Amino acid sequence: MSEMEHFRNAVRFMTILPVRSVSGEIAPDWLTRCLKYSPLVGIGIGFASGLVLLIATELWNETIAAMLAVATSIALTGALHEDGFADTFDGFGGGFTVEKRLTIMKDSRIGTYGALALGLNVALRIAALAVLTPWQGMAALIAAHAAARAAPAWVMTRLSYSGDISAMKVAYAESRPRTDELQLGLIFVLLAILPLTLISAPAVAFGALLGVALAALLALWARRLIGGYTGDVLGGIEQAFEIGFLLGVAALLG
Repeated sequence: MSEMEHFRNAVRFMTILPVRSVSGEIAPDWLTRCLKYSPLVGIGIGFASGLVLLIATELWNETIAAMLAVATSIALTGALHEDGFADTFDGFGGGFTVEKRLTIMKDSRIGTYGALALGLNVALRIAALAVLTPWQGMAALIAAHAAARAAPAWVMTRLSYSGDISAMKVAYAESRPRTDELQLGLIFVLLAILPLTLISAPAVAFGALLGVALAALLALWARRLIGGYTGDVLGGIEQAFEIGFLLGVAALLG
């Protein structure tokens, strides 16, 4: 499979954009192999959200503009990561055994824990964006969406899959990202944070610190409660990093 096909797989999986399916037989590890391009996809999502933020700020106040920017990223991804975030908190909050937690996480219905966590998630991202200037917000969105989408791949190298492999919608549990793939993803992240670094390097550093801290806490919580990760947990980790990063940037620039 060519690198362009890997990139198309990443776009097709992580967004709702209509992307032509790859030709020929699809490898069982296609999702793991395309994760190296997830930060690049994140750059595109962050840019689109930032563009909405810039335009909306000319028409409405900062809060409404921030709401529309966050809504844009949710719409572009079909709430992929938000869904995993909510399912993770539903399972971790409502289950008392590993089996029960995994069963709750697979339930398509949202529960109290998931609803509360998702509401707080969206509110924090909006609040963080609302205190930034439009150009700061755009740079922060590009950096946050790219860096957050690199986090799940690193978690996959540290934890084992804890769900039912036979029931997986996509196969990635039996393969892990390679070192060269992680390095390529890191290059995309470094490119994505460059505009924000030119605005404030300390803000990037503090945002990355908080993002890593929240993502690591969720990963450790998952290891303790279910023994590893699932697709929902990876989505939750992406969201945790994004929240932490935006809060860190807002703390120094807001």
